[in-house]
Amino acid sequence: MATTRDRVAGFASGIASGATKLFVGHPFDTVKIRCQVEGGHGRFKGPLDCLMSTIRQEGPRALYKGASIPLIGWAAMDAVQLGSLSNYRLLLQGGNKAHKLTHLEHAVAGMGAGWTVAMVATPVELIKVRLQVQYASGDQRRYGVFGIWHGLPATLTQRSFFFFLWGSYDVYSEWMRTLRRTDHFPYYAKTGSKLINFLAGGMAANTFWCMCYPVDVVKNRYMTQGDESPISFRRMFAHVYRTEGVRGFFRGFVPTFIRSFPTNASAIFVWESTMRFLKNEGHH
Repeated sequence: MATTRDRVAGFASGIASGATKLFVGHPFDTVKIRCQVEGGHGRFKGPLDCLMSTIRQEGPRALYKGASIPLIGWAAMDAVQLGSLSNYRLLLQGGNKAHKLTHLEHAVAGMGAGWTVAMVATPVELIKVRLQVQYASGDQRRYGVFGIWHGLPATLTQRSFFFFLWGSYDVYSEWMRTLRRTDHFPYYAKTGSKLINFLAGGMAANTFWCMCYPVDVVKNRYMTQGDESPISFRRMFAHVYRTEGVRGFFRGFVPTFIRSFPTNASAIFVWESTMRFLKNEGHH
């Protein structure tokens, strides 16, 4: 039977995961957002040019523009996402902790966590992306109380792909645990569960971004468009394709793909390690 500690551990561990994700991944995220929003006819030739231009013109600290919001927001987002993920898993277990979830059940729990965290993620990401593409001090926009949830349907759509993130994480984890039990990989056989968490987390993140990246591009374009004659989220897909073609849906993909492995591998490693620590402490 799930205890209160089991239900709370995911939320507490998510805070540690969110802080890790911010420190490791925010510079890559800034480059990604700027490339996505500027498109193919903007001020940057590509990810490397964006990185170097940002450092040269604004200084290295500019790579952490908008970080103050995620510092609190990502910790809250990961607390909600990973806490709800843990509880959805417990729900699917039906109160029987001995029941081993299937890959599909892990994927469904992941999608549920994605929809849950969308309510927190939408205002955090809206403010973050607009700060990241703020090239001049006078370029500022104001939001009302409900305006900060502008883009909720877009965020819900993008977070639905957590189905593949957490489904593939379980697949990769089981695959590597199977390898560890064979005699064909003597070096790998010495690795522990923590390394499996790290590697599976990074691989799952790369899988997630390969599948959902076009939706993420459209979401960020939708959130950062001007206030005059705004385009709906659905019509933004057609707008990107009409103005830039298929390539427009993959602007900034390289820094995202590079960033996703170390950022999410580290975050999931911290989450799983903290979860184990908290649960073990409860048995002392």
